[in-house]
Amino acid sequence: MTEFHANKDKSDYNKSLSAANPIAETSISRVSPWLTPLAYLLGRHLLLPLFFGHISVTGQQYIPKDGPVILAPTHRSRWDALLVPYAAGRCLTGRDLRFMVTITECQGLQGWFIRHLGGFPVNPKNPSITALRHAVDLLASGETLVIFPEGGIRKGKLHPLKPGIARLALSAESNHPALGVKIIPISIDYSQTNPTWGTNVNINIGKPIKVADYQGLSCKIGAPMLTADLASSLQQLSHHQTEITNHTFAEMTNS
Repeated sequence: MTEFHANKDKSDYNKSLSAANPIAETSISRVSPWLTPLAYLLGRHLLLPLFFGHISVTGQQYIPKDGPVILAPTHRSRWDALLVPYAAGRCLTGRDLRFMVTITECQGLQGWFIRHLGGFPVNPKNPSITALRHAVDLLASGETLVIFPEGGIRKGKLHPLKPGIARLALSAESNHPALGVKIIPISIDYSQTNPTWGTNVNINIGKPIKVADYQGLSCKIGAPMLTADLASSLQQLSHHQTEITNHTFAEMTNS
């Protein structure tokens, strides 16, 4: 899973998106009507409960059930790609999640599964206009997009966020006035640095960040401000999860 770097000025970026030929969603990814429900079912009721000890989810009331949404989770393990749908996927909203995935992970048999589960590839160092346009089109269609704002897997504390998620969200809002894109911060915390059998998980979902609140600013101001606010929200959620974890351990010790 990935987050990308978008170094173009907002006006140039929007012009590129407008000039790009419209692409059919199925040319990049699609949600299989039989594979996706099966994957959700097996992951939620079999794989995750068998592997993890306890999975705690808070803040699910903040996940919109309609409209364009970007889920922005922390990235500590490959298990994150299964835990995000568990906490905020079709069982909660009735909608499937569309993951932005590094092009290297979207190859071979694994790539086939990713594409048929709604994921689509992007080159994080040099994202193509086709991939970015596809992401904007998904948001314009009211889909739920998942982008890891730290980039790849990062252990330990919250790492600096990449600016691409903010620029993509602002571009979508700019190209489709009154679209109403919301970014949902999600902190995923494991009781072990490298999750093994029996590891506990805390998933804390934060309040939506409305992208339209940053739209009137220039890209050089709006994107960094949006990125900073997202980072602040994720940091607060991570602290909250630490408090929950410590409190749980204290209760277990005293019992």
